[in-house]
Amino acid sequence: MSWRPRSRRPDTRRPPARLGGTLDRVLGELGLDIERTRRLDAALRAALGPELSPHFELVDLRGGVAELRADASVWSQELALHRSDVLAALRARLGADAPTELRLRVR
Repeated sequence: MSWRPRSRRPDTRRPPARLGGTLDRVLGELGLDIERTRRLDAALRAALGPELSPHFELVDLRGGVAELRADASVWSQELALHRSDVLAALRARLGADAPTELRLRVR
């Protein structure tokens, strides 16, 4: 018995499906709002400013809690000192979509 490629009739091929709509639907079913996350990330970069921004990344957003990861503990401590200012800047920029709490982690 020799190997033969599986034959397929040309009329049974389906055109490729666009992933964008499917991805948005799946993320919506999981409760993830990509647009809200993008807006928060941009607002967070602006609120942190050029000195702090490069040292943090948005890891998670659940309800009113934004979890950030710092690249060193010194930056996490620095942000902890300015937490209320950053939250106020996020409220001013995002309104009701702003997180009410920042949770900080270090890599």
